Amino acid sequence: MKYKRSGSKMEDVTYNIPDFPVYLCWGEFAPHTCYRVLSHWHDDLEFLYMASGQLFYNINDQRVRLKAGEGIFVNGRQLHSTCSADGSDCAFLCLLFHPTLLCSSPWVEQKFVLPVLENQALPFLVLRPEDQRQREVLDGLVELSRRQDSPLFPLEAERLILRIWEQVFLLSGQQPSAAPPQPATQHLTALKEMLRFIYGHYAEKLTLEQISRAGHTGKTTCCAIFQRYTGESPISYLTGYRLKKALELLEGTDQTVAEISFAAGFSSASYFAGIFRKCYGCTPTEYRARLQEDAPLPEACKSPRQQV
Repeated sequence: MKYKRSGSKMEDVTYNIPDFPVYLCWGEFAPHTCYRVLSHWHDDLEFLYMASGQLFYNINDQRVRLKAGEGIFVNGRQLHSTCSADGSDCAFLCLLFHPTLLCSSPWVEQKFVLPVLENQALPFLVLRPEDQRQREVLDGLVELSRRQDSPLFPLEAERLILRIWEQVFLLSGQQPSAAPPQPATQHLTALKEMLRFIYGHYAEKLTLEQISRAGHTGKTTCCAIFQRYTGESPISYLTGYRLKKALELLEGTDQTVAEISFAAGFSSASYFAGIFRKCYGCTPTEYRARLQEDAPLPEACKSPRQQV
């Protein structure tokens, strides 16, 4: 299989069963998630089925809106992020699996897998129930979730995923097999380099110049690339990522707020508390207390995160 893990993604996908490359989970956007997932990419193929609510899916520099009953397929190694479309709760089913799961033989790989993975004109497919083939993919995702507790889940998952892929392969035939050269590809590569730099150095004191240098661009071009693909400035994105890491520490450790603020790269505990309140509508201490008491978060959390 030529399409192997490249080490170029933000983080490896944690599969439900070790050594079986499938991740399947029901998720939700609620106040404690700040109604968004930051930009990231991975080798694994991604499918999502919307059960309720609405969200925006950003893939590279394109944005699509999904509502209940719809879904999306995101091809491997595409930069993507999600956020609630209207600041309200939404629930969804997410499936990720590595392409090697589809490759029972080199012939199958060459004939039915690589033509989709390497189709530059196919970064994603929106799945709507009005189209029969697209509906079969959506139905397959739901059926897969029903089999998750089965002792034979790995076998049933392979069968259902192959059925899903059959429809994706047929749908991909409606797309051009080769895309014309895209000038934006160079910018997308630069962005991934800059994001990788942020992921590895967020705990340090970073400047716009350092971030732009990681992508081999000037500061002006760096800002333009971030705005195009993430909708944020580089520093705003960095702050958002630091908040994400701080949130993980608040939820998963007993470190003090001061310790968390410095571990996440904030210059002071007071600055961290102010930024956190702006995003989540409460202080880090209040957030942790409410989680421990299983109490609802403030209403101020129920709107998408503003740029910080």
